[in-house]
Amino acid sequence: MSDIKETSKKYNLHSWSVQNAVNPAVVTKAEGIYFWDEDGKKYYDMSAQLVNSNLGHSNKALIDAIKAQADRMPFIGPAYAVDVRSEAAKRLVEFAGPVFEGGKVFFTLAGADANENALKICKMFTGRWKFLSMYNSYHGSTFGTSSLTGEERRFPAEPGVPGFFHFEGPDPYHASRFLTFKDEADVTAYYLERFEERVLQEGPHLIAGVWCETVVGSNGVLVPPKGYLKGVKEICEKYGILLVLDEVMAGFYRTGSKFAFHQFDVKPDMITFAKGSTCGYVPLGGVIMRKEIAEYFDDHKLWDGLTYSAHPIGCAVACAAIDEYERADIAGNVARVGKVLQEELDALTRKHVSIGQARYIGLFAQVEFVKNRKTREPFDAAQVGKILGMLKEEGFATYNHESAIMVAPPLIITEQELREGLAMLDRVLDTVDTWTN
Repeated sequence: MSDIKETSKKYNLHSWSVQNAVNPAVVTKAEGIYFWDEDGKKYYDMSAQLVNSNLGHSNKALIDAIKAQADRMPFIGPAYAVDVRSEAAKRLVEFAGPVFEGGKVFFTLAGADANENALKICKMFTGRWKFLSMYNSYHGSTFGTSSLTGEERRFPAEPGVPGFFHFEGPDPYHASRFLTFKDEADVTAYYLERFEERVLQEGPHLIAGVWCETVVGSNGVLVPPKGYLKGVKEICEKYGILLVLDEVMAGFYRTGSKFAFHQFDVKPDMITFAKGSTCGYVPLGGVIMRKEIAEYFDDHKLWDGLTYSAHPIGCAVACAAIDEYERADIAGNVARVGKVLQEELDALTRKHVSIGQARYIGLFAQVEFVKNRKTREPFDAAQVGKILGMLKEEGFATYNHESAIMVAPPLIITEQELREGLAMLDRVLDTVDTWTN
């Protein structure tokens, strides 16, 4: 074991892990869509780290923005107006589109505290105290966002913050075997009915906000059926509830558009963002709110604040990232290479019986493994660990959630690089297929 790894294991608490079981690779270099370990082994970064390295590793424009801002003014408190802080806020509100014209942004450091502060803004604006979010969701690991999260990562924080309740979001693949859907419209109608039932059960007059990941991320890359998000918004408007779309993972061209909601004919009241705003080069997140909410705080105190809110270096990198997305025609690349990703994953699904379903939009995909396609029984944790190990040996770096792996490479990936990466997955699945029944 290298000194670096030994020291890391001795002094670092590694996320989401039993500490005696962690075996972190020692990374010595990262460039483009690749990184290398201390033995010189090259990895294809097929999850863009945590689906945040949208512009890849060692992007010169982002690094230069860090250097320039550090030389000029590395920090000044959030109470002061600074050129780069003003520019980043203006550009991000404009980036969000006409829905947010006249709106404002509150800057945070990450996606979790973006959602955390959006919760408080909802409460202050509406005077209500309840929140609804999907069971198949992840919104962060702070105490409040753990309660907002619907999946099992909320359990250690329970009993959590009062006022958080969950509803069943669209996921027809995992729906009860007693349910049958004729078409996509049928799926939308069913889940909207379930959603409004939940609103009524919790008392619409008490609900401040409804949270949805525009495209559910770690819990499946679940693309909402046509009309669903628009329908959720209509129900929210009916009862005076705010709709907040979590764009932390799906934003910044991951799905092919600036923000994912631009593809779904929906007008949210707020969106939260983080990962792709700086691509991980420095921490930054935030809440973008529509004009009516921003104006409320013209005459009411905003009870939110962070020492590093709107950090100048973070703001500088966000501006540079927006420029770089445009310069590199990331939207065009996601459209071209995303089509290849979909075609390749469909071909792998036809070939390999161990794939239950591959779900995708843009360069955002998840491949779910099953022991049996008919029963949809997932592989157990030990088997998934073996799959990840075999992928690592091939040089395919990613992470899993339950019996599924993320396929969401940096948005700069070329068609050739994508095909090379997926060929590794293909080879591993030749073995995994033998584990099915």
